Amino acid sequence: MTDRQRADARRNHERILAVAEQEVAVHGAGASLEQIARVAGVGSATVRRHFPTRQALLEAVLWHRIEVLCERARELAGADDGREALLAWLGEVVTYCVAAKGLATALAFEGDPVQGNSCATAIEEAAEPLLRRAVADGAVAADVTVVELVTLIVGIVTVTEHHRDPAGSAGRLFALAVAGISPVR
Repeated sequence: MTDRQRADARRNHERILAVAEQEVAVHGAGASLEQIARVAGVGSATVRRHFPTRQALLEAVLWHRIEVLCERARELAGADDGREALLAWLGEVVTYCVAAKGLATALAFEGDPVQGNSCATAIEEAAEPLLRRAVADGAVAADVTVVELVTLIVGIVTVTEHHRDPAGSAGRLFALAVAGISPVR
């Protein structure tokens, strides 16, 4: 591959990603790959060459938000109150998922067993210390997993995305669910 071909491939990758970000912001995870290719000025085969699956494209678009959530989990891991730290972080995941169409879908995918789901894996790894701390503090039942908590959030966000006030509805449902994950004190 010549330098010119590599430069063209990099430009195509960046252009596809920029257009995909706009399309996912408007249409969520169901954004049309053909529309992304058309607006980016490339063929659908070029989109698939750079992003072999819809999931790969969605993960690339949402990766920055995932990194922010992971960093926030690391910041909260040192908090004095394990329950409050976990709930604060989960609340932020709800807020991000409501605001970023497609993020909940990216977290819900189980992914290819060989390639995995980098978004879900990163979130799970970042949240694990928060959950372990909350469990150790007796604030969360010992058998609760990060995957279950994220699945709960994905469900809440998915169910409320077409409500008049998605953020308010998701927040209220999350608060209701918290009573179910916290043991009676």
